[in-house]
Amino acid sequence: MENQAALSRSFLRGGVWLPLGPRVVSLARSWFCKKHVKVRPKVSTSCSLNESRAKVIYSVAPAMGHNKEAHPECSSRVPAIVSALEKMELTPKFRGSEIIELQDFRTATVDDIASVHSRSYVFGLEKAMEQASEQGFIHIDGSGPTYATATTFEESLIAAGAGLSLVDHVVAASKVSQSPPVGFALIRPPGHHAVPKGPMGFCVFGNVAIAARYAQRVHGLKRVFIIDFDVHHGNGTNDAFYDDPDIFFLSTHQDGSYPGTGKINNIGCGNGEGATLNLPLAGGSGDIAMRTVFDEVIVPSAQRFKPDIILVSAGYDGHVLDPLANFQFTTGTYYMLASNIKQLAKDLCGGRCVFFLEGGYNLESLSDSVADSFRAFIGEPSMAAKPSDLGYLYDEPSFKVKQAIQRIKHLHSL
Repeated sequence: MENQAALSRSFLRGGVWLPLGPRVVSLARSWFCKKHVKVRPKVSTSCSLNESRAKVIYSVAPAMGHNKEAHPECSSRVPAIVSALEKMELTPKFRGSEIIELQDFRTATVDDIASVHSRSYVFGLEKAMEQASEQGFIHIDGSGPTYATATTFEESLIAAGAGLSLVDHVVAASKVSQSPPVGFALIRPPGHHAVPKGPMGFCVFGNVAIAARYAQRVHGLKRVFIIDFDVHHGNGTNDAFYDDPDIFFLSTHQDGSYPGTGKINNIGCGNGEGATLNLPLAGGSGDIAMRTVFDEVIVPSAQRFKPDIILVSAGYDGHVLDPLANFQFTTGTYYMLASNIKQLAKDLCGGRCVFFLEGGYNLESLSDSVADSFRAFIGEPSMAAKPSDLGYLYDEPSFKVKQAIQRIKHLHSL
């Protein structure tokens, strides 16, 4: 009863009460146990028969204690996705071994985090939890702004660990199957804005960047290709690998949007020159623009790089209904991206591919788009409305998009 009471308090700490179905209660219980029961990290070197036959393997780390009322990056995001997956029968309950949820995943260690972030930042954040516990929440970065509650440090370790565990399982499955499952880390806080020295833009630890270093260090996957299709530039990931020739970072983002980085001529430096590709696209860009970018920029870049694994910063805030930017992606755009990236991984790196949730702040468009991504992974048709049926779309800035693509192809000799 004491544990159950503590669990209930964890939902109320952020000041927002959510109607709790059995699945969300289960997620919270899992979070509570992970917080209070220390488990030694372990690396999975084998996979079950079900995992080798699965088409999707996902982990869920909702960070229910990391919440601030009325903030767009709130604790409702992951539960909304999980509820949509259940409603649309895209969970193990309905799909058997085709879709697997990774229940027992490791928590990232300080050493894992320190492969990308400075130890002074990591230990400073841990110490700041005392202040957050006293005050309810604190701002840990003025840009964004990024907040923390008493549980932020531990839940950020759990989120990063959920991604690392998926890398373990996808890599293990790829050793026994030519078609391993696509991994999807349904986690928060997001990570791609977090810079090596600190948090930024709602992000605490760079989940994708940490996973890239982990794939290299633990699995010997030297060449990592990162695709970031969040509407905002992944400046943290960009900075972490700007001089590294073995990690190719490719970001598409809205020109002029937060945080104002990711200029088209930012292509890396030193030995890493050419291994960073930033493609800012004009506001209003949508499905047509992204399909063209995928075919003319992403595919040839990946083919030339020859990756050992593909990691994806999957931000769904480019959706036309999202409140924080001005792209015109639709649910169908995200289906296309998921389907094409899965095929790209199969063609180039034995199918090894893991998605990491980043942005997406309209709960309906976020959950529908993630669900359609799952459909793409399992080879089912999209349930998205046709763009022609969406009366709120307007003409894309095709000339500006074409100019940007031509310039990036020239810069990178594509």
